[in-house]
Amino acid sequence: MADNNKNTVVYRLCGKIDSGNAPQIEQEIFTALAGRGDVLPVLDAEALEYISSAGLRIILRLKKSCGDVKITNANSDIYEILEMTGFTEIMQVEKAYRKVSVEGCDVVGEGQNGKVYRVDRDNVVKVYKNADALEDIKHEREMAKLALILGIPTAISYDVVKVGESYGSMFELLDARSFSNILAKEPERIDECVYEYVKILKKLHSTHVPEGKLPRLKERVVKAASYTKDQLPEGLGDKLMRMIEAIPETDTLIHGDCHTKNIVMTGEEVMLIDMDTLSVGHPIFEFMRMYNSYIGYSEYDPQVLEDFQGYPAETARVFWKKTLCAYFGTDDEDVINSIEEKIRCVSYAYLIDWSRRHKAAETERGRLTCELWKKRITELIPRLDSLDFEVNEATRDDPNELTLEAEKDNLTRVLEFLDRRLESCDLPPKAQMQLDLAVEEIFINIASYAYSPNKGKATVRVEVTGDPVTVTITFIDRGVPYDPLKKTDPDVTLSADDREIGGLGIFLAKKIMDDISYEYKNGQNILRLKKKI
Repeated sequence: MADNNKNTVVYRLCGKIDSGNAPQIEQEIFTALAGRGDVLPVLDAEALEYISSAGLRIILRLKKSCGDVKITNANSDIYEILEMTGFTEIMQVEKAYRKVSVEGCDVVGEGQNGKVYRVDRDNVVKVYKNADALEDIKHEREMAKLALILGIPTAISYDVVKVGESYGSMFELLDARSFSNILAKEPERIDECVYEYVKILKKLHSTHVPEGKLPRLKERVVKAASYTKDQLPEGLGDKLMRMIEAIPETDTLIHGDCHTKNIVMTGEEVMLIDMDTLSVGHPIFEFMRMYNSYIGYSEYDPQVLEDFQGYPAETARVFWKKTLCAYFGTDDEDVINSIEEKIRCVSYAYLIDWSRRHKAAETERGRLTCELWKKRITELIPRLDSLDFEVNEATRDDPNELTLEAEKDNLTRVLEFLDRRLESCDLPPKAQMQLDLAVEEIFINIASYAYSPNKGKATVRVEVTGDPVTVTITFIDRGVPYDPLKKTDPDVTLSADDREIGGLGIFLAKKIMDDISYEYKNGQNILRLKKKI
């Protein structure tokens, strides 16, 4: 039986299609299409249990006759047959989605695009607010994979499910609790949460992203500010635009929605969720969104914060201040207030435009809230000359770098650091061994010769980028200027008696790595190794 819509004819396939009933089913399908004109035939396979080559020939003839065919709700067995025979390459085939109920489930986290529910002890599901969320799910999976490759602790969905009229992504998060849940039920753990929170923020903001992989959040903020400037007294809007446009461009990672509902603790591991907002840019844009979550949206009515996060607005303000102090490494109120004013200025510029886009001013509370934001930014702009703050100072504890004395005894620490940075990449054993070998040869070379007979420090920086996965290891020291790449390679064809002792370290590294470069800059030897996995 066919269900007819405006531009489609839906035919529901049931039971088995084999050589015995294929002619009858084919006749029914073409009868349903007769006189319909240019339409898309949709074969709903939800109740289809089996299909033989005779059934596949029906679909093929339908494709040739109509130009296009869509198959929906194919179970895993049917989908496998269609994929094996190449049908998934020539037409749109949608898998059937397992149905999951979140009735009575606790909310683990919530972001701008969906809510995360605990389904059972081991699993959670993120339910998307957009009912047609399949593209959103695909995008978030790609973002989560990129984040994982870059060393950011997160979870990747293992299944897509149907939840009511919307879709959801399933994640395995054993006993996960959001920081919001912890702060609501165990407020005495606030310092522990701040410590872990800042650690993740610094990891994000010191992670470099290959060009073109992620959008630049600054572009969105500039667009928002261009609306806000017209809502401000004469002169203030132009100054706001100049200051925002002058914020330096960076290629470092921003989560984009990094509040306590989107950070979860599972066992002793802390990870980010809701990765669809990943972008790049100056950390002020991360702090802008954080300020909005903890204070901005609820500045007029603190109950808004408690309804969303589950803990009092006062807790949010304390958490925010502690986070700033820990991130910037100071308790100096003047320094923190100076940085916070810059963050607030960008936040209000964004919020005023947000109010327009979400029609918030149509309610009395929304109108009063927006008026408060305008008042705040009007007071701030005259006091500021720049919205930049020192990024390097804030992220000086770079998780990608290890600085230590250039001594042979420290090789173990260097190799342990390398292994920690690469543990999430699941490298093949051979690649791991080659990287360890190259790092050992270079570090021992620096320890032996860079400062001799004196002592000095060496910095090892490990970066992982994707597509394809590439490991870049940079060695930096302030020893005697020395370009090891100028050294002639040893002749490995000579007999043992004719070879010179030594010289094999750099030679091995050159053979193992895909690229090695050297430069002497600002009084530093900089040797960079690259390996594509």
